[in-house]
Amino acid sequence: MTDYIVRAIAKEAGILALACISTETVADGARRHRTTPIATAALGYGLTGAALLGALLKVQQRVAVKFDGSGPLVKLVAESDSYGHVRGYVAETALPWPLPIEAADVAEALGDAGLLRVVKDVGLPELAESVVPIQTGNLDSDLVYYLTMSEQVPSLVEIGVKLEPAGGLLVAGGLLLQLMPGQGLIELAKLADRMDDLPPVEEMLVEGQTPEQILAEIFGEISYEILEQRALVFRCGCSAEKSQQALRLLRPAELAELIKEGEAVIECHFCHEHYAYGIDVLEEILQQVEARRA
Repeated sequence: MTDYIVRAIAKEAGILALACISTETVADGARRHRTTPIATAALGYGLTGAALLGALLKVQQRVAVKFDGSGPLVKLVAESDSYGHVRGYVAETALPWPLPIEAADVAEALGDAGLLRVVKDVGLPELAESVVPIQTGNLDSDLVYYLTMSEQVPSLVEIGVKLEPAGGLLVAGGLLLQLMPGQGLIELAKLADRMDDLPPVEEMLVEGQTPEQILAEIFGEISYEILEQRALVFRCGCSAEKSQQALRLLRPAELAELIKEGEAVIECHFCHEHYAYGIDVLEEILQQVEARRA
């Protein structure tokens, strides 16, 4: 099933709604990082959460979600832009964990103490960063806390990742409902009750429901309008050129040491891509660095 995110609005109720399926995107990230089942599930939460926040952005804007927790996964980082391009990684990709894996296992592996950072690039000279303490280790609940406390926007977030009994990824997806400015909490509270009465989002996806059908289930008799459907894909912005730029930031002595070793290999944390540079390229970069310092 192709991944995508749906944006909808219920004008009379004053609710903006997002629903997505992110299975293939998460599977791509898991393949790249060769994650164990628990790391796959955590990555699924991170990539889906970032995708939902990214869908709230304006064009050419980006958001990063950084979860530094007390659990054995140590760190989860996920980024998204306004175009549905997401990337991310967990610090401990090879963490073992007994099967089956449920949401509570992911929360335990991430940890219920630490910091959640949300960093936005909205085109200003400086990045906008918000930091809140981790509340539960459940990323969707902690994103609700961030949206409520830092952005002061009452919101509902539900992220679901379901693994097969053997540990393979089955589905991933999520929901975000947000109160529009100047609206009361009554309608959002009604939708929260409605969501409590429905199966978890991952179970609805397993049953074959689409994001549009899930939104229809949630809104019920409330009038709403689909605004757009946007593809989601795991895509990294790294490149050989950017990797070379990183090498140009090294000191001449460091470059000389790499030349002595015969090559330099740069690995992207987000997509696990490797960029290798031989002696000829390194010597050229060294000459450029020395000329700049002269």
